[in-house]
Amino acid sequence: MNKFDAIIIGMGPAGITASIYLKRFGHNVLVIGKDYGALEKADKIENYYALGTKSGKEIVMAGMLQASELGVLVNHDEVISIDYLDSGFLVKTKRMEYEAKTVLIATGKARNTFTKAKAFEGRGVSYCATCDGFFYRKKDISMVGYNEYMLHELEHLLPIVNSVTLYTNGNELEVEVPDTVKVIKEPIEKLYGENRLEGIKTASTDTKVAGCFVALGSANAFTIAKHLGLDLKDNNLAVDEKYMTNIPGIFAAGDVVGGVLQIVKAANDGCQAGYSMNKFIREN
Repeated sequence: MNKFDAIIIGMGPAGITASIYLKRFGHNVLVIGKDYGALEKADKIENYYALGTKSGKEIVMAGMLQASELGVLVNHDEVISIDYLDSGFLVKTKRMEYEAKTVLIATGKARNTFTKAKAFEGRGVSYCATCDGFFYRKKDISMVGYNEYMLHELEHLLPIVNSVTLYTNGNELEVEVPDTVKVIKEPIEKLYGENRLEGIKTASTDTKVAGCFVALGSANAFTIAKHLGLDLKDNNLAVDEKYMTNIPGIFAAGDVVGGVLQIVKAANDGCQAGYSMNKFIREN
């Protein structure tokens, strides 16, 4: 298994800045990112010190190049989950598994919500199979998703529940699921119920379910937090003055911890998190 002193999830300004500091401190560092985040869609950045006018993607690419030239390993991959090990943490991606002494979550603000399910969040709708699967043991449930991340959540639920109806919500299924799972590809028209979720309708189906697990897109700060038991504050990851979460060895920086959503602030977060992670690694 590949082992690192620090694994950073997210290749934006916070994550890359932290990786640069950690590498300069002499640590073995891996950055994992699925895409370039919110900056990829920023056409012009004009308010960052000494850069003039550049696109968001140009800034991200320049940061990744700088990190790579220092010896930081930067992988384009999708993180599926983080689990505990006696010696640190196990980070699973679509292609690999890695072991890390510390992890920095710097994935930005995106959350894999599903608008039609919002009214039933906490009342039959969940975003974390590990957290809430036990409450639906021996029951008929549904899941919304279509890719590798969905499959990871599904594999956790299948031994617990009675049955799973999978809704791809109009997306093509990207992975193979067991024959016991009923797959409905039609877009979901609505979730319904009075005090809590009771069923899901599409154009041609109406299925009674006890619960619905949403696993759209990829694992992000919110879903990672739910799995690990990280504290949240105002829909942000809660960190102390050292940018460490309530779980020793798990740090967070950038937009995921709130505050002004600007590059300069994210870079500062990454710098401070890098210093704190270095101290944690040295002391442990």
